[in-house]
Amino acid sequence: MHDFTIQNARIVDGTGGPSQIADLAVKDGRIAAIGRDLGPSRETIDGSGLVLAPGIIDGHTHYDAQITWDPMVDPSPALGVTTVVLGNCGFTIAPCRPEDRDITMRNLTQVEGMSLDALRNGIKWEFESFPQYLDMLEKRGVGPNVACFVGHSSVRTFVLREDASRREATDAEIGEMARIVRQALEAGAVGFSSTTNESHNGEGGIPMPSRLADDRELLAIMGAMKEAGRGVYMTTKGAITPIAKIEEHVAAAERPALISGFLYNKMNPDRAKNFLAEIAQARGRGRRIHGEVSCCPLTMDFTMKSAYILEGYAAWKPAMEVSGDALKKLYADKSFRDAVKADLDKYRGHRAFNSEWDKVQLVEAATPANAKLEGKTIAELAEAAGVHPLDCLIDLALAENLETVFTAMLLNSDDEEVAKIITDPETYITLSDAGAHLTFLCDAGFGLHLLGYWSRDLGKFTLEQAVHRLTGHPASLFGIADRGRLAPGLAADLLLFDPATVARGGKKRQRDLPGGAPRLVTPGFGVHGVWVNGERIVDQAGAPIGGRLPGRLLREFAA
Repeated sequence: MHDFTIQNARIVDGTGGPSQIADLAVKDGRIAAIGRDLGPSRETIDGSGLVLAPGIIDGHTHYDAQITWDPMVDPSPALGVTTVVLGNCGFTIAPCRPEDRDITMRNLTQVEGMSLDALRNGIKWEFESFPQYLDMLEKRGVGPNVACFVGHSSVRTFVLREDASRREATDAEIGEMARIVRQALEAGAVGFSSTTNESHNGEGGIPMPSRLADDRELLAIMGAMKEAGRGVYMTTKGAITPIAKIEEHVAAAERPALISGFLYNKMNPDRAKNFLAEIAQARGRGRRIHGEVSCCPLTMDFTMKSAYILEGYAAWKPAMEVSGDALKKLYADKSFRDAVKADLDKYRGHRAFNSEWDKVQLVEAATPANAKLEGKTIAELAEAAGVHPLDCLIDLALAENLETVFTAMLLNSDDEEVAKIITDPETYITLSDAGAHLTFLCDAGFGLHLLGYWSRDLGKFTLEQAVHRLTGHPASLFGIADRGRLAPGLAADLLLFDPATVARGGKKRQRDLPGGAPRLVTPGFGVHGVWVNGERIVDQAGAPIGGRLPGRLLREFAA
């Protein structure tokens, strides 16, 4: 007898092939059969008018810290996600010596937009090495399935300690880093991740440790990947890192690679397209490289206490090194403002924020007198005041003790141009950043956005294509052999949804991190059920079901 059967659903199997109206039966956590008249079942679920698909695989998350206190990694499961890949961009918490925990947490506060108090109150430090981190997750249990990258910045900090963000490594230190990466891969890491991106900084504006790595270091680590014979290389590209250099590293590793992240920039419209063309040329030379792209507009909330949108500019670094009254004094300094304006002009089209002041909006005034300005753009307010938009932004913030909340639509804001990027079948649609930038954004619902907005509303994908890009495609990239498709014998990771209403909702702020720290979340619409390994974790109303941790820690990969 089957555990349950979902009947009369439109089954979209994740391969990209045609859908069918049929039943799907589950027994012992796996798909038992697909078709009609499948035999008796303990539970029958009516899927009439609904779509049954594999659960979404979210390959670009940063839940490394959150998962230690929240094994359900909220809000991802309610947004249709049944597998999460942690540790992207090298931002991990393992390996970590007990005496270096503060360094690790202080790095994450800036780049991942998390409260230091939340991290101190929340992280369960029941590990030191990367294999011990995996063992801890497996022992404690996880809601969705979990795969983990071993992260460059953590490995570098483990070996170089406080020098990790200050200098190049010695040959001996490089050898030790390579050993740690090889050990992590052998223990079950999905791969190795890193970044050279200029906006990736720790507390006080110090660069994330991986940004200090030279070519010797990266080639040695690539050699460790080659020796291990397993793992995906993931890196976030910086302005100083050409695709050709990344291709050299991929060739040395002889492993597949994902390069992040390519978003449409109106101020430099050919930038992402040209990079993706270079990646395609590398594939033509036999390199297994894919570019990570987003189907969501990159929109960030921020205050001037931590203006993340400006942190990719060298002239902004002094503002990252101070806080409180010292920061206010710096903001009032004309020479600081002039230097930032010069950088904004110099690098227009080459950073996340490109002086599109008409896309920066005051959303929450901190004083009653300025409430009337809510909803207005900085471009509008600056023109009315007759000042430069940067001066307008800073002056508004100073007048409200830096408590004013702004939002900026940075990239990916032109649907027709974004469509050209995401419909390329060789790009990987991902970049939710779930678990990171918690005070800035929440794109954990990217999969529902693809299914609703891009497929149903705009018709840029068939439903079958959209489901494949969220399920079977990432399963293939990461080598997750028994997930991402619906077929007898495979794991029963399932998403049941209404194709007429599926969507992600608007962002909202809630204070539920450890210590009451805030974060942004988005609800899902049209979700009628989510199952992980055959166990339901989201009910018919789209609400998470508590007390269940049916996920698996994934350690074996075919990639």
